[in-house]
Parts: sequence; C-alpha cells; structure tokens
Amino acid sequence: MKTNRILVALFMLISLTEIQPLLAQSDIKEQLTIPLTDPNKPGSLHVGIINGSIHVVGYSGKEVVVDAVAETNTGKKKDEKPDELANGMKRISTRGGLDLSATEKNNKIELSSGSIKRAVTLNIKVPQQFSLKVSTINNGDIVIENVNGELEVNNVNGPITLTGVSGSAVANSVNGQLKATFKNVNSEAPMAFSTLNGTVDVTFPANAKFDVKLKSDRGEIFSDFDVDVDKSQPKASRSSKDGMYKVSIDDWVQGKVNGGGREVMMKNMHGNIYIRKAK
Repeated sequence: MKTNRILVALFMLISLTEIQPLLAQSDIKEQLTIPLTDPNKPGSLHVGIINGSIHVVGYSGKEVVVDAVAETNTGKKKDEKPDELANGMKRISTRGGLDLSATEKNNKIELSSGSIKRAVTLNIKVPQQFSLKVSTINNGDIVIENVNGELEVNNVNGPITLTGVSGSAVANSVNGQLKATFKNVNSEAPMAFSTLNGTVDVTFPANAKFDVKLKSDRGEIFSDFDVDVDKSQPKASRSSKDGMYKVSIDDWVQGKVNGGGREVMMKNMHGNIYIRKAK
C-alpha cells in the first residue's frame, strides 16, 4: 500500500523592530500525484469532504493528480463579534492548514481532507476508465467530466453536474440541481437520479434502451424520447400493523424507452424532471 500525505501550515513572519501588517488573504495550493499499482487497468476513487467542491475530469494519463485549493481565514467574518480581550491586538492565527491524505492499493484510491472550517476545492484528474464515489456536504458543487465507469455522487447543499460521462450513475442532491449528459450508458446497470429541491435534467444517447420510473411531487415531467407510458391505473398497496390498515397509492410514472431495459429512476419534490435525447 502506498500512502501519500500533505500537511500544510501557514507561518506568519513578524518583524522584531516593527509589527508588519499580516499577509494579504490568499489561497493555499498543493498538488498530490498518486501512481496506480497497474496503470493499464481501470481504477476507482473514493473521496468525500465536508466543506467545499470536487471537480473530476478524465484524461489520457496513467496517474491520479489532485490539485487542492483552500481559502485562508485570516480576516474577520462579517457577523463576528469583536473580542474585547484582544483590543488593540492583531490576529495572526489561520484556523488550520490544508490536510490532505490518500492511500492507494490495487488501483483503489481513498482520498480525504481533514479541513473542516475552511472551504476546499479539489480538482482531480483520473484516467478515463475509472469508477468514482464522490461526496460533499456544504459550500460546494460536484462536477464530473469525461469519465467512464460506475459513478456514485452525493451532494447535500449544492448542485451536481455530469458532463460527457459513460457507464452508469447514481446521483443524489438534497438542495441543488442535478444535470447529467451521457455519451454511452451501461445497459446492464440500473441508474437513479434524485434531489429534494432542484431540477433533474438528464440526457441519454438516442439509441439508449431503458425503463423509466419517475416522480415529481410539485413539478412536471418532460421528455423528447418516445416514452411508452404504462397507462394502467395507479396500483394500491395494503399493509397492516397492530390492527390498523393502511392503503397507499403508487403515483409513479412508469414506461419504456426504445423497448425498455434496466430501470432509470428519477425523483424530486420541488422542480421539474427532463429526460433528453442527445442530438
């Protein structure tokens, strides 16, 4: 197992004869290059952060290259109350550095960042044949481009954009738009796209074959595919517990595209759903 670790800290220099102004706010930037055990075989990357953005692009290289950028936090926040005990003193703390670590074993890479208070942006280059498991929570978006593999993407407070990808995807955002454009799809793998607050907008190749299962609680569903919609009455299910009976109505829209195939599920609450045919 290979282990790479970067620990970056800022040091403030103070003149012995005169206190100088603090360094102007600037970003902390570092690069991490991760070689693969077998560069001729596909690999996988698992990366999750709490605060920031993740951008992944497939390229023709044989290594995984991570460019990390973290904002410094030397200035006072707008809503931060002054510290009366520090009256007349200058702030020299930076609230932590950039802590980025990665492990690689048999082409499987685990990448993590210990930065919590500051927002981090990870720009990652991976070989095109790569599977991804990517997640972030606050203050950022997830963008994936030109990657062929199994994609699992989760963002709590931000959008997800998949551009020119191939293979299969399961993507979920709580608060943010979800947009995906596929060059090719894995006809053997089911897919799912969901968000609570935002649109779901997915483009498939014109010859893609799949079943659809769709639901938008407070929005509309649109498609320029010829969808063979199941027009049978909504199905009712009954369940009982402690002598009480519950009847629920299944209001999903279901149908087939190009004769059907593996299921593609799309769901949201606030926003429309768009299923597009690639031009």
